[in-house]
Amino acid sequence: MNRKSLFFSSIIALLFCCYITDLQAQTKKSREQLEREKAEVQERLKEFDKILKQTTAIKKNSIGELNAVTKKVQTQSRLVNTLDREIKLLDQEIRETETKIKKLEQELKDLKAEYARMIYSTSKLNRGLSIVSFVFSSGSFNQLYMRMKYLKQYTDNRKQQAEQIQEVSVQLAQEQISLDEKRAEKEKVLEEERKEKLALDQARKEQQGIVNNLSKKEKDIQKQIAATKKQQDQLNRMIKQVIEEEIRLAEAAAKKSNSTATKSAGSSMPMTPEAAALSSSFAGNKGRLPWPVETGFIAQGFGTYPHPTLKGITMDSDGIDIRTQPNSNVRAVFDGTVTKITTMPGFGGTVIIKHGEYYTMYSKLKTISVKSGQTVNSKDVIGQVATGPDGQAEVHFQTWKGLSVMDPATWITSK
Repeated sequence: MNRKSLFFSSIIALLFCCYITDLQAQTKKSREQLEREKAEVQERLKEFDKILKQTTAIKKNSIGELNAVTKKVQTQSRLVNTLDREIKLLDQEIRETETKIKKLEQELKDLKAEYARMIYSTSKLNRGLSIVSFVFSSGSFNQLYMRMKYLKQYTDNRKQQAEQIQEVSVQLAQEQISLDEKRAEKEKVLEEERKEKLALDQARKEQQGIVNNLSKKEKDIQKQIAATKKQQDQLNRMIKQVIEEEIRLAEAAAKKSNSTATKSAGSSMPMTPEAAALSSSFAGNKGRLPWPVETGFIAQGFGTYPHPTLKGITMDSDGIDIRTQPNSNVRAVFDGTVTKITTMPGFGGTVIIKHGEYYTMYSKLKTISVKSGQTVNSKDVIGQVATGPDGQAEVHFQTWKGLSVMDPATWITSK
């Protein structure tokens, strides 16, 4: 290999190293994202386990326990999936490192071969003479000068070649260490995944056991469903009456003040400029509102859903049920005015807060710490969550725009 070929080989090696470095940077970013996701899922699992233990300590084989176990199964599955993605990413890193090692080994082999050829060519050129004899055996001063210049270039090139060999050798050793570390890390994650899969299988068995036991109580459950539906209907009638009364009062106030209050686009009620601004701010924070409780998970979602144990039976909800720790504080999700405080059958203490033309409702409270007409700010405590006879500590949360009910899960931050 001549110097020109060696130069181009070095350029190609440099470009390859740049490409691998860029890939490694992207992989590192993906790894960091996966690590964050895994940490979040593990934290959520701890939270579910704690809530589940508190539920089963009071009453076993309840719908509340089933909901908690189902949520645990879903989150455990997510953790297993995250670990599987981490293993695949480690496999990719290992392949990239192995490719880089092969490239460095070839580069080192070429450098050593070129170094050997350089020594051999020099020995042939001076025909075995010592360096001093080779220089002073020159036939002319010009030849002497050229030989000395050649020897300097040769010495510099050999030194540079030796330094390159040393650098590549060090880099190769570092990549080999990195490869060993990645392989060890992969084994660690594989073991972690194995344990989490066992935990997932156990949670699924527990889930199925609860389903089987609840299926034997079909008549009792159907009675509970009928009672719950009746209670929900009463709750919905109450909040609609509250909103209708608010609209009537707003329209009366607008007439009295010669229509200084106006309706915004899509609004169902006239609003003052202050109320319109608050309403607009509430709408602008969709998907970013804080949860009404600091910790917990959505045990039951919004809309129509199948009953978890009775086939062919569906249930409806105009809000979401958030399972949390007993005695947790319940908070306002946005600035507003408390417009209604009441107690509803099956839902306990209930607070309705007005945010312009928007309303939020918080039910299943055991204590209420605000008064009707009181102004509240986002995250202000409005009461404490109640714990039901089945051991569930949860808040029922609804969001409305005028008389139109909305899915609260789309308004609060995702977890």
